[in-house]
Amino acid sequence: MSVHNDIKRVTSHTLQWMKENGEKISMLTAYDYSMARILDDAGIDVLLVGDSASNVMAGHETTLPITLDQMIYHAQSVVRAIHRCLVVVDLPFGSYQGNSKEALNSSIRIMKEAGAHAIKLEGGVEVMESVKRIISAGVPVMGHLGLTPQSIYKFGTYTVRAKEEEEAETLLKNAHALQEAGCFSLVLEKIPAKLGKQVSDELKIPVIGIGAGSQVDGQVLVMHDMLGITKDFSPRFLRRYLNLYDEIKGATEQYIKDVKSKDFPNEKEQY
Repeated sequence: MSVHNDIKRVTSHTLQWMKENGEKISMLTAYDYSMARILDDAGIDVLLVGDSASNVMAGHETTLPITLDQMIYHAQSVVRAIHRCLVVVDLPFGSYQGNSKEALNSSIRIMKEAGAHAIKLEGGVEVMESVKRIISAGVPVMGHLGLTPQSIYKFGTYTVRAKEEEEAETLLKNAHALQEAGCFSLVLEKIPAKLGKQVSDELKIPVIGIGAGSQVDGQVLVMHDMLGITKDFSPRFLRRYLNLYDEIKGATEQYIKDVKSKDFPNEKEQY
C-alpha cells in the first residue's frame, strides 16, 4: 500500500509510517506561493522553506545573511499555497546557536506567524539544549547533519563530509542524540552513501538525504537546482529535471521581439 495518493494531509506521523513501510519520502524547497502551489498539487510530501532562499532568492553567496523575519515572510507565502504537504522551515543562522531561549522564541515565531508545521536546524550536540527546549514546547524538530551550510566558514569548503572515520563516528553519535532528544526526522547532506545507509538503518526516525546516497528514507533537492533555474551549481548529487533557465530566457527574448516588432498585442489581444 502506498500512502502517497491516499493521504489528505502529510504529518510527521505519515513520514514515520512511510519509513516503516519502505516508501521513500519526496522533499523539495519552496519559497513563494506560486511555486509551492504547483509542488503541492504535484503531490510532494514535504516542502522545506530553506535558508537557501538566501542564495537562490536573494543572491547571497552563503545562507548566513538571511534573517528570521525574511524566513517567516517566505514561510507565510508557502503555507498559504499548500493543502497536503508538510511544511518545514529552517531556523536561520544566528536565531538559535548558543542560546536555547532565543532558539525557542525563534521557533515559536515561525509556528505562530507563518503557520508552519515544523522547524529544521543544523548541528548535533552543540545545539542539543536548543533542540530539547524547542521540542518540549511542542514544536516538531527536523535535524540536519553532514555538510551544514551555516557552518561553511568553519569548514572552509563545501566538500563531502564524514569521509574520515572519526568524523563519521561523531556524525553517528549526533544522529542518535538528535533522535533521543525527540527529533521526528533528520537531513543528511553530502556524506558517503555507505554512511547514509548506516544512519538510516540504525535510526527509527526517517532520514532524508541530499547527496547521501539512495539507501536513506527520502531525498531533498533545492527546487531552483532541480528545475534548472540555476546554472552555476552542478554537484554530483543534483539531477536537473528541466532547463528552465534557457526556456524562460527564450520566452522572454521572443516577448521582447514581439513587442519591438509590434506583433504583440495583436487584434485579438486588445479591447
